[in-house]
Amino acid sequence: MGRWTREELETAFDKYQAAALKGAQQGDWRDWADMFTEDATYFEHQYGRFWGREAIYNWICGVMKPYPASSMTAFPIRWYSIDEEKGWIICEVLNRMEDLGNGEIYEEPNITILHYAGNGRFRYEEDAYDRQRMGAMVVRWMQASKAIDASA
Repeated sequence: MGRWTREELETAFDKYQAAALKGAQQGDWRDWADMFTEDATYFEHQYGRFWGREAIYNWICGVMKPYPASSMTAFPIRWYSIDEEKGWIICEVLNRMEDLGNGEIYEEPNITILHYAGNGRFRYEEDAYDRQRMGAMVVRWMQASKAIDASA
């Protein structure tokens, strides 16, 4: 048996998802950053490694505030797996852009690995995705948004 129950891991993961949604929709990333321990490590394959909750907070605010990242308004989970023995959660996250109302969903997946630390916090996150595909999806969304604005 692992150090934490599946229920505790599920609860922390639910709170993590809610905090990410709040951050994306309100631009307030504090609750999301507070899901990490003070000494957490965050490894984002495009941006590098960040050590410590405040460094993670400063990075996420800086990267998600400017357009077009500010229009990435949801991060639904397609699937997840919990390793109760290790306290790890591995999931596929859909990085979804704001709905343009044109019947298209603009999203691209990444794989996220979370290491739980107890007390509702994570000590490690790693995100891996195809940067070219992510960039191409954002460009398609921007072009569609511009076309919709031009026809209005």
